Amino acid sequence: MSKLKVNIRSIVIFLFALMFVVAGLSLLNRYTSEQFIYRNKRPQKIGATYMTLNNPFFNVIDDEVRSVVEANGDVLISLDPALDLQKQKEQIRYLIDQDVSAIIINPVDFTGLSAELKEAKEANIPVITVDTDVFDEGLVAYSLMSDNYDAGVQCAKDMMKHKKSANIVLLQHSTAYSAVQRIQGFVDTIKDKPQYHVIERIECEGQLEIAMPKMDAFLDKDIPFDVVMALNDPSALGALASMQDKGRLQGVLVYGIDGSPETKALVKDHIMTGTVSQSPKTMGKDAAEIVYKILENKPYSDKARIPVALITENNIDQFSLEGWQ
Repeated sequence: MSKLKVNIRSIVIFLFALMFVVAGLSLLNRYTSEQFIYRNKRPQKIGATYMTLNNPFFNVIDDEVRSVVEANGDVLISLDPALDLQKQKEQIRYLIDQDVSAIIINPVDFTGLSAELKEAKEANIPVITVDTDVFDEGLVAYSLMSDNYDAGVQCAKDMMKHKKSANIVLLQHSTAYSAVQRIQGFVDTIKDKPQYHVIERIECEGQLEIAMPKMDAFLDKDIPFDVVMALNDPSALGALASMQDKGRLQGVLVYGIDGSPETKALVKDHIMTGTVSQSPKTMGKDAAEIVYKILENKPYSDKARIPVALITENNIDQFSLEGWQ
């Protein structure tokens, strides 16, 4: 158990430290890009705003977008609203004022950006959404995301192989469409099976530092449970850390979605049950390439869904533990 405690605590401490490093690099990248724009008037400007750069998943997407944009001699302006819808609205307006050629968006709230998306459309600025849809799909030129519904389905099917009945805790983020779809896929798969009960739904915004104390509060109620289904890997890690501190890990299945290096290592060590692998590298690269297809008037479809795969102890050796897919 002491080795387990070191493993999870080390991961949590590392991820908190990474948040500060990422925030600093994000500011540096933005400053460098803006200085480049100032000195060179010809390159096109591409804008991007993600719900949070506190999550390594979005940093990988942004890095891939930046690689493609800079390879084309253009400039990427990346912004972080830190899960603040009002701030993201302001960022989109800022990017429109900057006369960017396109905007890549991962929305804080999939129903909350209609006015800003209309402004972008009126300014003839195409919008590409990544990792999730928006409510007003007609205002978006292209939608790129994982098959989030199937991610939830795969977790539920694996759970049922391990447990003939279960009390289930859901960690969710109700303003993110991708998260809603993941949880919906899970719930729909078990809805006609009364032996599986959802006993708690915890809103955690997909953040480790929010999931951990909220899981603490749930555990203090001393309600029996067998499964934690988390909308993503950071929230799964928060739940794991909380459960470890209170000695509640034994016999509990824990699922996440992302396929991050940290959770793959925990699956390998038989600490976490499974994580659904996404490919932020593919997502970022494809999003940037679609931007150029649109700008060059090349044919493109209006959406793409990237297949996902559940990683468990049965297939973990087929995946690298060193990085993202």
